[in-house]
Amino acid sequence: MTRTIQQWGMAFMLGVCALALGCPSAPAPTKPAPAGSTTESATPAVPATASGTAAPPVATAEMPPLEPFTPPTLEELDAKAKWFSQPVEDALELLRKYKAEHPTSVTVEAALALENKSPEDNQKILDGLGRLPLNDDEVDWDATLNQHSPMNVNALNPLLASSVGDIDVLGLTGLSLTTIDWTMRSFADTSVVKTWQTSEDRLYDKFVIRDDLTWTDGTPVTAHDFAFSFRTIMNPKVPVPAVRSGPDQLRWVHAYDDHTVVIFHKESLATNVGSIGFPVIPKHIYESSIAEDLTLTTSPRHVELEKNPITAGPYRIAKFERDKEVVMERRDEWFTRNGQKIRDKPYFKTVRLKIISDDNTSLLALKNGDIDTLELRPEPWMTQTNDAAFYKSNTKTFGTEWSHSYIGWNIGRPYFSDVRVRQAMSYAINHEEMLKNICYSLYAPGQGMYHPTAWMAPQPMPAPYKQDLDKAEQLLEEAGWTDTDDDGILDKVIDGEKVKFEFALQYGSGSKVAERICGMVSENLKQIGVGCIVKPTEFTVLQTDAKKHNFDAMCAGWGSGADPDDSDNLWTTKALQSGGRNYVQYSNPKVDALFEAGKREFDRAKRADIYRQIALTLWEDQPYTWLYYRSSMYAFNKSLRGYMYSPRGPFHYSPGIGSIWKAKGK
Repeated sequence: MTRTIQQWGMAFMLGVCALALGCPSAPAPTKPAPAGSTTESATPAVPATASGTAAPPVATAEMPPLEPFTPPTLEELDAKAKWFSQPVEDALELLRKYKAEHPTSVTVEAALALENKSPEDNQKILDGLGRLPLNDDEVDWDATLNQHSPMNVNALNPLLASSVGDIDVLGLTGLSLTTIDWTMRSFADTSVVKTWQTSEDRLYDKFVIRDDLTWTDGTPVTAHDFAFSFRTIMNPKVPVPAVRSGPDQLRWVHAYDDHTVVIFHKESLATNVGSIGFPVIPKHIYESSIAEDLTLTTSPRHVELEKNPITAGPYRIAKFERDKEVVMERRDEWFTRNGQKIRDKPYFKTVRLKIISDDNTSLLALKNGDIDTLELRPEPWMTQTNDAAFYKSNTKTFGTEWSHSYIGWNIGRPYFSDVRVRQAMSYAINHEEMLKNICYSLYAPGQGMYHPTAWMAPQPMPAPYKQDLDKAEQLLEEAGWTDTDDDGILDKVIDGEKVKFEFALQYGSGSKVAERICGMVSENLKQIGVGCIVKPTEFTVLQTDAKKHNFDAMCAGWGSGADPDDSDNLWTTKALQSGGRNYVQYSNPKVDALFEAGKREFDRAKRADIYRQIALTLWEDQPYTWLYYRSSMYAFNKSLRGYMYSPRGPFHYSPGIGSIWKAKGK
């Protein structure tokens, strides 16, 4: 279970949830770690360099079609390639071994009796309730997991996924060639792959997939489905730019027979493994339907497929009510054939993804037993989950998560093209008040794009910003912003026209945390003569504004990819030109060159040095004001066992949600 979400699910997240601090941070465009690696403005938006000098206008060109490619025969390829084996492992068995190597004396009963008031309590709860079942008799195999999602499920076609809810569904219903574990290490899962080999020159990856995979209509899954899916993704007329990030680095994907698929890479890069994890759709279903509807959404056939999708993972879609829930049922054919076990049986008979966007309503649903899981924010963690009513049926835990929240300054706007202005914004914010009064001292201050515990993080980390209004005013004056008409608002002559420093700060409506932070920032900026209009924005509108750079500033967040190169989609000029997620229009040749160097360096220590330089350069340029690193904080029903945290939370890795089970009789 959750064998797809880590690789391709996170890879093509459009950043929807990242645009609201009240939601789980969306991952940066994600690729797995290499195997073995442990308001509108009157002024048009023009991207600017880090120094504040305007960069050349950037136009997003239509993606060219795939160049013709004739793959060699498999015999020819095997003759010239020097293959080495990559890890193909059982995710649950990996976790069993880890648990065996890290035994605990904390009993289930002791863990259930605890209230989480300290890191020591937290570890005891995780030790006692994080265990896997000793035998099948402990498991309630007929149980339903009622998982909460704060976001709607927008699409069931994996090529069209655009929300965390979409990814949570697809993680249970789809397939992927590779995945990552709780250390962000990549491997192929034995539930899908028999063997995985990589050529010594890193130009080819050869997979042999299992012969007992089937789509829900009974048709066998074959290597041809993977090759077809790649060609569909790379068809410039099929509007899936987000999922194309990653596969666009591949030269070709070729099926040599029903079970052997080879990935051809363009270059020998350390990041090649990260381009492999793309979503898969059934060739026999879509081969004839795509021609009549390249959008995958409007034809009667595609509308029907959205209602009744053909999937290949551990679960099938049983029911989909938009804005309410998605019900997924365990597939017997996933784990048995002819009465014989062929894979681990998923622990839950039914998984119901319940969509509740309001924080108060979702917390009430948890206390009433209507949902079994809930991500908590600082205020409910501190003030609403400490009484007997909560602990009667639930407990709560936390873990380190590689995610950060920020305010992104659109460098294409006249206000933020100068690095001194962006630094002034960071100095103007009362970070201590935010962390203490809004985040309840549960989050660590932001120090850049990489979490301090990540292997690629700068050592030492840069000092966090602290409020210094005098420094902020000095920087603004140096950048030419002064109050020439004594109206209390700074102004500056730009292209012959006086522009007042008044801008809109957008955030995803419904996020209480973002609402409070943005309100505080507005008050902070008023003290130095900057007008900041807080603008709550509906999620889909915010997403569109971000992609079109149609905003002044935005309060948002990102989670981490498995490889530091994942963030090139956020920061490079190339990403800006190709429709990536460089929403703030940052452009710095030094950063561009460093990202290219990082892709080509295979030594992990040397790679770390490269990404540390990137992180420190970005910190100096402040295209974002990094606010804080979020802790991963979840409430779980006391009947649940088997959860464990990773840098991407308790679900979005392997086995992730696949290791969670319900104790019989609980």
